[in-house]
Parts: sequence; structure tokens; C-alpha cells
Amino acid sequence: MSLNIINFAYIAAAICFILGLKMMAHPRTSVKGNIISAAGMLLAIVFTLWDKEIVDYRLIPIGLVIGSGIGAVMALRIKMTAMPQMVALLNGFGGAASTLVAGIELMTASSRGTVITDQFTIAVAASGLIGAVTFWGSYVAFDKLQEWILGGKPYHFPGQQLLNVTLLVACVIVGVMIVLNPSAVYLYWILVAIASVLGVMFVLPVGGADMPVVICLLNSYSGMAGCATGFVINNNALIIAGALVGSSGIILSDIMCRAMNRSLMNVLLGVIGPTEGTPTADAIYAGKIKSVTAEEVSMLFDAARRVVFVPGYGLAVSQAHHVVKDLANMLEAKGIEVDYAIHPVAGRMPGHMNVLLAEADVPYDKMKEMDEINPTMSQVDVAVVVGANDVVNPMARTDPKCVIGGMPIIDADKARTVVVIKRSLSPGFAGIPNPLFAMDHTLMFFSDAKKAIIDLIAAVKAG
Repeated sequence: MSLNIINFAYIAAAICFILGLKMMAHPRTSVKGNIISAAGMLLAIVFTLWDKEIVDYRLIPIGLVIGSGIGAVMALRIKMTAMPQMVALLNGFGGAASTLVAGIELMTASSRGTVITDQFTIAVAASGLIGAVTFWGSYVAFDKLQEWILGGKPYHFPGQQLLNVTLLVACVIVGVMIVLNPSAVYLYWILVAIASVLGVMFVLPVGGADMPVVICLLNSYSGMAGCATGFVINNNALIIAGALVGSSGIILSDIMCRAMNRSLMNVLLGVIGPTEGTPTADAIYAGKIKSVTAEEVSMLFDAARRVVFVPGYGLAVSQAHHVVKDLANMLEAKGIEVDYAIHPVAGRMPGHMNVLLAEADVPYDKMKEMDEINPTMSQVDVAVVVGANDVVNPMARTDPKCVIGGMPIIDADKARTVVVIKRSLSPGFAGIPNPLFAMDHTLMFFSDAKKAIIDLIAAVKAG
């Protein structure tokens, strides 16, 4: 097939990627954007297979059936609450694919005695390094999100940062050796092994609440690995797609870090925790906590004209998004205005709360971003905090020296009445108490989020 036709198809695919990415920036056009992006990928795959004469087309249907089967099962069986784990796993698959393709291309070139250029070997080394880090880092992220290892908590040991730096330097040295001696294929697999250890060590110090940033970063890494592999196999579509994924992931990581008022390095090193000057829970909560029942909260709704739900990770864990929507429907039937306040880092991945609420058929215009909802929080009669903690902690505004000092939060404390649905007074990931729980206008509803909302629905019906 003519090279001009191939490149024209790749340009068309790139246009689909860019348009799709732009459309996915808004909920109303995100589905269409996803379809356009998928169409662009299909176009790129078809013309790549057409272009590569060495492809054994008998293997394509086998791979298509196996891959489609696995994808269909995952799509149908994975719950929305487990979507962060699935995203982490898919990031890892992208990294693994890049690593294997680059390795096979190096082995093939060496066995055939082909003239190997510096561009080729540099791209191979970059694919092996970034791809292996992405795969193993994503796998550890998946395990931590599932709480299979360490209960999802960060893990530190003496000399951990020094070990990571040493591993990175070792990867660079082996990568240089590959460029200087590309016929020594075994060096590539040594690089992959060292990078795999680096990937594990890279994610271990990161806690569960920082996973939104890490998932964004690993997504970026998978894109960069794909871009490097595009140079390995000389495929323009893969270079463009990888560059788009890599750059957008880095930008989103930066946005998430700014939403937490922390640097990327601070997140990756797991540097967060209470300081010596942080007030103790006893000092803040002693004698000030007011517990309520579902019936008492339902009476608050009777006098309310505007209610705002503030969802957090506790809502995802208990899978309470559908019953929250049911309660909202009941309140709206009574003439009460209902909105949802969404913090950028609430949950375990970017847009986690948006995805959950969308699954429960919450209208997009009801999901208010932090900058939109905060100026009107003083006009809210009842703010219902469902499983959120650090993202509504007013200490972020009042104490610049605390670990979340300066972090933008949902101003739930400015509502006329605040109802916090939480199992206990245990702190969030930051490890500090929340003065919101002890404020005069705050009422604590101690319960599992889903059970609490079901009890509220029963109380509202009875009322």
C-alpha cells in the first residue's frame, strides 16, 4: 500500500484522537468523544496491519477473539466502584505491551544482522525502562487499591529513596550500554528486570488517598512507553497516540496535585502525616460531638429548601451512590433543590465521584465542581457529607502549617447545617482530626454510608 495513503490514514486517526480528547473534557460530549477516539484507534490498527507485510493474518482473529472476550468480561463484571483498579490494570497492560514489542524488535534486528541506528536503540531502552516501571507500578497500585497488600497503606523503610535513585541510575547505565552494544540483547532484559523493581518501589510509599495522582502519572507513563515503541517500529500513529496520552496524563497529574496543594514529588515520596503542632482528636472533639438519628435528619429536610450532598471515598466503598440518588429524588419531589459538590481528588481516581453518580443517573448539571459550588455554600440549608473527610476539613483554610494547609476544600462548614455520615471519628488519609465534626452546626450520623441513606429514605417516607 502507498506510504502516502498510510500516512493520510494516520493523520485522520490523530485528528480523531484529538477531537475525542477534547470532547471527553465535558460530560455531555464525553460518550461521543470516546466513540470517535475508538474509531480513530480502529483506523490506525487496520492500516497498520495493512502496512506490515510480515504480519501473519491467521493470528489476528485469534488475538481478536481472546482480547475481546477478556475485555467484555471485564466490562460486564467490574463494578463502577472498582473502576480505579481497572484503570490501573489497563495502564499496566499498555506498559507491558510496549516492553515486549521493543524487546522482540531488538531480538529480531540482532538475529537478522540488520543495521541498528542510535534512534532505534535509544527508543528500545526507553520502551523497556518506562514500560516495565508502568506495568509493575500499575500492578502494585491495583493491589493497593484492592487492599490485597499492606491494606492499601503506604510502606516506608530506611534508605527507600536512596534505593529508588540507585535503581534509576542503574537503569540509565544499562540503557547506555544497550545503545553502545545493541547486539547484547541480554542487557535489555537486565534493564527490564531492574526497571520492574523500580516500578514496585515507586508505588509502595504512596497511600490510597494519593492514588488519583499516581494513576494519572502511570497513565502518562504508558503513553510515553507507547510513543517510544512507535519510534522502535516506525509507526507514526503510535507515536502520536502515545504523545497525546503522555502529555495529557502529566497535565492531569499536575492539576490533581494543585487540587491537594502538594507537589508531585511530595505525593510520590508519600510525605504526608500529622505534624507536632497538629491538635489532637481529644482536644478538638472532647464533649463537642453531636450524634443524630435518621428521624432527626429527616426533620431537617422538612424545613430545607436547598440540600447539597458531598460524596467521598466512603460512598464508593459502601456503593451508596444509587440510594443517594433515590434520596435526592424524594427530596426533589418535596420541592427541595438538590446538588452534588464534587472535589477533584475525592475517591481513588480523577472523576471517581462523577463516574459513580453518572452510573446512578444523576444529571450532569447537578454535579457541581468545587469552584462552582463553594461561592453558594452559605445558601445551603443542609450539607450532607457522605464518606468524605480531608476534602471538607476546614483546617486546610485555618491552619497553614498543617499537612493539608492551603489545600482547596469543599466549604461544607459554611452551610447552615452539616450532617456527616461516617462510621467513626477516625481521621482521613492525612491523619489529622477534622474540626468540622465538632462545630456547633454539625451533626454526626454514625453508620455505614449505604445503610445510613437507606434509613434516611425510610425516615423521609415515614415523615
